[in-house]
Amino acid sequence: MDNCVVRQAVKDLRSDTIIGYELMIQEDENSLYNSSSDSVAANAMVAFLSENSNRIFKDKRTFMTFTPALLFRNTPKIFDKDKIVIQIEDNIVIHSLATILISKYRDAGYHFAINDFQFTPKYFSMLEYVDYIKINISGDLSETRMRSIANVIDMAHGFQKEFIATGVNTKETYEFAKELEADYVEGNYVSGATATKASKMDFMQGNLYQLIVEITKEEPDVEILEDIIIRDASLTYALLKMANSAYFAVHHETTSVRQALVRVGISQLKQWIYLLSFENNEGNQDSSSEEMLKTSFLRANFASQLAKKLKKLPITPSEAYLMGMFSTLEYMIDASIEEILYEIPIVKEVKDALIYQEGMAGKLYQLVLHYERAEWAETKEIAEELGIHTNQLAQIYMECVEEVNDIWDNVVGLREEANREALIAGKE
Repeated sequence: MDNCVVRQAVKDLRSDTIIGYELMIQEDENSLYNSSSDSVAANAMVAFLSENSNRIFKDKRTFMTFTPALLFRNTPKIFDKDKIVIQIEDNIVIHSLATILISKYRDAGYHFAINDFQFTPKYFSMLEYVDYIKINISGDLSETRMRSIANVIDMAHGFQKEFIATGVNTKETYEFAKELEADYVEGNYVSGATATKASKMDFMQGNLYQLIVEITKEEPDVEILEDIIIRDASLTYALLKMANSAYFAVHHETTSVRQALVRVGISQLKQWIYLLSFENNEGNQDSSSEEMLKTSFLRANFASQLAKKLKKLPITPSEAYLMGMFSTLEYMIDASIEEILYEIPIVKEVKDALIYQEGMAGKLYQLVLHYERAEWAETKEIAEELGIHTNQLAQIYMECVEEVNDIWDNVVGLREEANREALIAGKE
């Protein structure tokens, strides 16, 4: 594979929020960091980061592993020291110039994490320089190994370091990390555990604010309304459900947001938006629900862009977009994905993909999930099966990340503006 890259969320178990992302890169079939030529790996990574750094390092803290060659070449200094955590592995720890290398960056204000900590003198000599200790807790959870991990966590806290449990891919390991009082978790299960199921939908307040601004214009623009709604899984689902309800006495199913807007009409849409705004203001939306909405938006964009590259796909890019958008709904609604999809008229291929991961659409959905989880072998296999070049994946993904970040910055800014206006109005 050619320079595949993905961001994996790092979640704070105490506040239930996402504090940053680990940037995971694969240059070829083997891990970038196990490359036979460290200088080749460094060249590949520098080239990639030079082209894409503005897309990656935009929000929150980014954890990234550096090889000795990257550190010698001063690569970390490309990035803001407050936005990056330099991760080091065994190839740094055992290096004869390790202390000199790390202390130079530490003195400059950079933060460090140490991967897969071991109880050896070399690793202990690094403790004074690192902020985070990371251990992969996936796989065997025998009593001996559990006790060993618990000892590392106790040691980390004793040295005032924070512990990140990686490889949290199952509910069992997630609960194990919580039981041992790990500070943070990272892994495939984390995105699913980011938001707990709720009895009502969570909407992004900034999106609602934009809808209110547009819908109160003398002549609301349907295209703008559509653009706002399709970036929020909850709003898309709620609108389609309403447009296909008995209230509108539908004879033909409404399968797109544009059709739903036309069917509902501006007058009814105004009432619906105001009602949502009232309900949403009853409580504060937590950041974990917000992160789940952001995940669905990124998946939707990624699936849609991939669909444009694929031949003989039984679904359109817009249907692939809905597939990605609805992939997180069961974490946001107190119902199974089967029950949720039963209530809205989306094409059978998308339903089969989301419920069973079957068919060509199911393969596309699997590709999105495997790539998101940095499961490179599976990603390569499915990409080849679908007929998409793996060297396209990274660029498409990063373009989607950039688009999501730009829109989210705007949404969050509007939400903060709305909150300020509400505060001023309350004082008055």
